[in-house]
Amino acid sequence: MEAARNPWPALGTLLVRDGAVAPEQLERALEEKRAHPTKRLGQILVEQGATTRAAIARVLAEQHELEYIELDEGVIEADAAGLLPENLARRYMAVPVRFLEDGSILVAVADPTNVMFSDDLRLALGVPVTVGVASADAIERSISRVHEQVQEITEVDPDEGDAAAQVLDLDHETPAVVFVNKTISRALDLGASDIHFTPQQRRLNVRVRVDGVVRDLTSIAGTSQAAVTSRLKIMGELDIAERRAPQDGRVTIRRGKQTVDVRIAVLPTTHGEKVTLRILNQRDAPSSLAELGMWPRSSAVLEAALNQPYGSIVVVGPTGSGKTTTLYAALAQLNTPDRTLMTIEDPVEYRAAGLDQVEVNPRAGLTFAAGLRTILRSDPDVILVGEIRDVETAQIALRAAMTGHLVLTTLHAQTASAAIQRLLDMDIEPGIISTSINCFVAQRLVRCLCQDCAEPYRPEAADLESLGVPAAYGELQLFRAKGCPECGNTGYRGRIGIFEVLPVTDEITRLIGAPTREIEAAAVREGMFTLLDDGIRLSISGVTTLEEVRRVAGERRPQR
Repeated sequence: MEAARNPWPALGTLLVRDGAVAPEQLERALEEKRAHPTKRLGQILVEQGATTRAAIARVLAEQHELEYIELDEGVIEADAAGLLPENLARRYMAVPVRFLEDGSILVAVADPTNVMFSDDLRLALGVPVTVGVASADAIERSISRVHEQVQEITEVDPDEGDAAAQVLDLDHETPAVVFVNKTISRALDLGASDIHFTPQQRRLNVRVRVDGVVRDLTSIAGTSQAAVTSRLKIMGELDIAERRAPQDGRVTIRRGKQTVDVRIAVLPTTHGEKVTLRILNQRDAPSSLAELGMWPRSSAVLEAALNQPYGSIVVVGPTGSGKTTTLYAALAQLNTPDRTLMTIEDPVEYRAAGLDQVEVNPRAGLTFAAGLRTILRSDPDVILVGEIRDVETAQIALRAAMTGHLVLTTLHAQTASAAIQRLLDMDIEPGIISTSINCFVAQRLVRCLCQDCAEPYRPEAADLESLGVPAAYGELQLFRAKGCPECGNTGYRGRIGIFEVLPVTDEITRLIGAPTREIEAAAVREGMFTLLDDGIRLSISGVTTLEEVRRVAGERRPQR
């Protein structure tokens, strides 16, 4: 009967039922609403201190049969939230929460009754929207949290300099631009070397390579794939209409004080175009060889080769193994006022004073071979050739090493001894190899143990024996990766190099053309530490794990 004399709206009835509002508080709020018809009942109740926005949100969710979302519990996926620009998020009082299996995005809103805003959200996000309800307070906090660390990404035109930089305004760009910018920004925060945008049947998966290992970053609905791919192509100045042929491009971007060169590779696959971004940070050069952490015996061989007035040092290893870092550490030792040092690279990864640095530009005819010819006419004492990619570059570089120049360069080969065969395969004569090369350096990067969660253990004797660890070491205490929040639950943080340094001695010269294993065995007998030896040294020192050493260097040991 009381309800009949005082008919309450559904919202008020549910609030009283839940004890969130007392009947007299509701009556007082209804009186104000009758005086101010345009004000919402929930707003009045909150202003009068009768209840909270969270309580209103819970009841609205129940009333409209929608999910109630506790935004303060860390349930928001940053990549989903980042798709809605901050100005629109505040206008609609809405925040995207996560991607759903059906390809839609769950969006938390404060007012589920505003159908017009729901339609606008669908248009702004470009994908279907599933609405949930959260309190306005929680939405405001979440918007601030999501957007407070957003940094501008600037595209730099390398031909026109910094003055031609185009600043991407995240609040006024399309969702695809925002998603790409935030993905790159997040990858840079993680220290990623590569970003993979991989299309699947219904999703576009994004993965990053961090410390040499690929991990999942995020994914978005397949309906956004075309827009994201087009954005990446535009950044690399590629043809967005071409979808059947591979394409390669590049862009230089700046985020705050950080400048990176990004190589973009597009490859057609069965589910669409896969786009891979290779991130090359422009950093300050290492100041000395000591920073590399090389074994003293190996470091002594390398320094002896660098102290020669001519010849070459060839650093080998796969892409991303730290070869350029080693070369610049060597340059730091050679960079004295009485020498002229010049580099030709693709791209220039380090900035260093006292060097004349040249970046390859094939479009302008500046290739490694062409640039190297001009450098040789510019009176250099030391030359860094970023990479030997072809026979012509190899011949020019090695002949320069025979004519009074010290040449530092890199080559793709698995081991120091395998580099000899690699040069032979490029039709470099054995006599040129023996007279122009001082030493080969092979290297890899292994992940360092996280010192916050590394777990000690005693390895089995058989495990050590399989790696050739001498029994004289006795019972060793090693460490295994465990994982904690500080290291992203991987058990590792950062990387360090492992090296093998092979001097071209009389014995090695005699064996040029012999099988690689025979050359390696001879080098070991002469005192060379292999990549595996160096990795074991680091695992015994507690820097890394035997598992990581096996992953990177393998288990094969040369005949001794």
